[in-house]
Amino acid sequence: MRFAPTLFALAFLAFALPAAAEPNAGFQVIQVPDPQGPPIEVGVWYPTDAPATAPARGMGNIKVAYGAPLQGQKLPLVVMSHGNGGWFGGHYDTAITLAKAGFVVAALTHTGDNYKDQSRATDMANRPRQLHVLIDYMLGDWTEHARLDPKRVGAFGFSSGGFTVLAAAGGEPDLRRIEAQCGAHPSHYECQMVKRSPVGAEAFTTPWTHDPRIRAVVSAAPALGYTFKAESLKALTQPVQLWRAADDEILPDPFHASAVKAALPASVDYHVVAKARHFDFLTPCDDYARKNLPVLCASNPDFDRAAFHHTFNAAVTAFFTARLALTHP
Repeated sequence: MRFAPTLFALAFLAFALPAAAEPNAGFQVIQVPDPQGPPIEVGVWYPTDAPATAPARGMGNIKVAYGAPLQGQKLPLVVMSHGNGGWFGGHYDTAITLAKAGFVVAALTHTGDNYKDQSRATDMANRPRQLHVLIDYMLGDWTEHARLDPKRVGAFGFSSGGFTVLAAAGGEPDLRRIEAQCGAHPSHYECQMVKRSPVGAEAFTTPWTHDPRIRAVVSAAPALGYTFKAESLKALTQPVQLWRAADDEILPDPFHASAVKAALPASVDYHVVAKARHFDFLTPCDDYARKNLPVLCASNPDFDRAAFHHTFNAAVTAFFTARLALTHP
């Protein structure tokens, strides 16, 4: 049997040449100036062809290429907002997955609502404002801003961060609904927070910061879902992927994710995760977290958080890939 020389050569090359290597995730920590407060600490993950050498401090055992050069042009940007008392590294496995898929991911540590400082934990309007400051910086002042595509910006948030990205993308929550909700459910998590640190009167008059550059939103277990109604979400016209933990012990159903689902159009990409608890959206726990942060690691005994994150990260990446596709010149 004889083969055409060209076909034989192509077949030989297909077997002889190694497959194109998957990009690694580069990583850096930056300080973003904030005109209304101290600099905002931000972790940035991005695609690179440099070798991944070691895990970033405090972020498990997934290797990254610390300080490596950025690979690519016209890259999409995803900003991340953590939950109450969190930090920029709370979703590092999701960020790394996105970076390897070609995204630049910038996750901030919210000033006044993080694991070191809870002084502004109930100042919810400050969160989308800080996210806006981060987008401004990444698209205008970051050292590699010219390699980002300002028309391809997504936002990912969890818990209070899930609330944050909905507001930043156009939602107009009504915080006055908290009083009635907490009157009926005083033991709920957010009601205990408000009891310790009451919402100031200015919270009801401060305008919400919206950022029209956000083109797609992923909101996981959003807090204060009952403060949104269909009318207050009518300006949020971007595609939304919404996640709910079926056994959420912190933000119980139907007051949060389900309330947001009811207020959004039917086109929302909605996922209910069977047997998941609230903190299962955080990166799977390593030995340090299991020992020192057991509350964050208390999954249901028959729930495999690591296996879920394989599915979760793939779904989030697929959503942003499809919704932030390069469709302009």
